[in-house]
Amino acid sequence: MAALAPPVAAIRRAIRHALAELPGPGPVLVACSGGADSLALAAATAFVAPRLGLSAGLVTVDHGLQEGSARRAAAVAAWARETGLAPVAAVRVDVSGQPGGPEAAARAARYRALTEVADGFGAVALLTGHTRDDQAETVLLALARGAGPRGLSGMPARRQLGSVALLRPLLEVSREQTRAACTALGLEPWVDPHNADPAYARARVRAEVLPVLVRALGPAVLDNLARTARLVAVDTAALDEQAGAALDGVRHPEGGLWVAGLAELAPAIRGRVLHAWARELGARPAALSHRHVGALEALVTDWRGQGAAYLPGGLRVLRRAGRLAAVDSAAAV
Repeated sequence: MAALAPPVAAIRRAIRHALAELPGPGPVLVACSGGADSLALAAATAFVAPRLGLSAGLVTVDHGLQEGSARRAAAVAAWARETGLAPVAAVRVDVSGQPGGPEAAARAARYRALTEVADGFGAVALLTGHTRDDQAETVLLALARGAGPRGLSGMPARRQLGSVALLRPLLEVSREQTRAACTALGLEPWVDPHNADPAYARARVRAEVLPVLVRALGPAVLDNLARTARLVAVDTAALDEQAGAALDGVRHPEGGLWVAGLAELAPAIRGRVLHAWARELGARPAALSHRHVGALEALVTDWRGQGAAYLPGGLRVLRRAGRLAAVDSAAAV
């Protein structure tokens, strides 16, 4: 009996760990583009899930952005059925007219489609093939944007996507391992030309920045960047938990937040409280930036009788009678 290839074994172990504590018998769904990362993930999940008493299926999303995308999605779905994955779905999405650049529009459309399919199948989890290398790229992009701890914490291994758990089992598996696993299993992954298109910031980081860092600092830099994300994520989660309790403690009975209570909070907690409150008011998370939170904080710590702080979505917040409140009293929380 041939020995199991180490990359295949590593991916199976990662999936087994990710699926160990899921509620119910499944199904779990793998989001698969046909690339090496998601193809290796799907093949390993087809092996591991039944041995844990779970059914496993697959969903592939056709963004319609490249010639032949519909044929490729159909081919991925056909391979999944032959492999024994079920249920299987191939979904076409329309990214035209979506806010943000093409990457953001495609991502938003993809996750909407994945959530809808997962809900339709009653899935308990949705698995994506993001690797350690993807995590390292995410951290570098966050640094370049001047992101705070939330950005530097990278992609979480687990989060809720609507009613389904979104799992990223491969965040400690390298892209090289997923490619080697495909070779060992006789799989032929699709190579997305967008991954090498210099029009995209992530593609430039992948092709130009990371190779320079590896040459200058050694291959361990990828593990170190991914480990930084894990460490920052732990600290961020603890601060977010404290901020949640602090937010409840500074709510004003007439709506809004007590200024005096906010002023007593540590800056790291106060910023998170104001960020969370702005989201409660209806500010879109993707549009809410440090500048908006800074304007709210100025109403607390740098009060000079200034006017309203403006938030995304046309929201306005004033300081009045010792509290922060939305200008539209019906929107105050």
